[in-house]
Amino acid sequence: MVSHKSVGKDDADAHENLSSRPMRAGAKRNTDALLEAALAVFAVSGADALVREIALKAGVGVGTLYRHFPQRSDLIVAVFRHQIDACADAASILAAAQKPGEALASWMQRYADFIATKRGLASAPHSGNPAIDSLPAYFQQRLEPALRSLQEAAGSAGEVRTDISAEELLGAVASLCMHAYKQGPDQVRRMVGLLVDGLRYGATAP
Repeated sequence: MVSHKSVGKDDADAHENLSSRPMRAGAKRNTDALLEAALAVFAVSGADALVREIALKAGVGVGTLYRHFPQRSDLIVAVFRHQIDACADAASILAAAQKPGEALASWMQRYADFIATKRGLASAPHSGNPAIDSLPAYFQQRLEPALRSLQEAAGSAGEVRTDISAEELLGAVASLCMHAYKQGPDQVRRMVGLLVDGLRYGATAP
């Protein structure tokens, strides 16, 4: 026989679990909104953008922003990681939906978009802040394997050459983006498309 005491405790635990779910969902929505707002504001105003402007764009109070990200560096790191993760995760999605060569080409354009959106934060990884200094390693850890998997699949299918590393290709796209950015996104996509054509030249059929 179950005692009234144990039933009361179970009911209390159940009530707590149910009531905490909306709070967790709300916190995630706030975090996502802040990251998207920060990315947009940083792209225009740089890493020194007003925190108030970010909070306003996200539709939350400044206090909410500071609860999620106590330091500006916390927000910058979170924005970078959020964008890096999204770009890396796109590799498997594209691989499942497209042919190997097409998936590689689509991902490289996706990566070029990532480079463009973080221009306002370009100086952040060199700020000397220990929290931010970890970003280049995270960048390589997440993006190199994502690109390598697409390269290997396209190379095995005989759609691209196999004598260039993922690290070299990431650097090549970044360099193209930096030079073509002032001419607009269409020029960036055109230059990345030419780079993809170069990868196709000399490909060996399986």
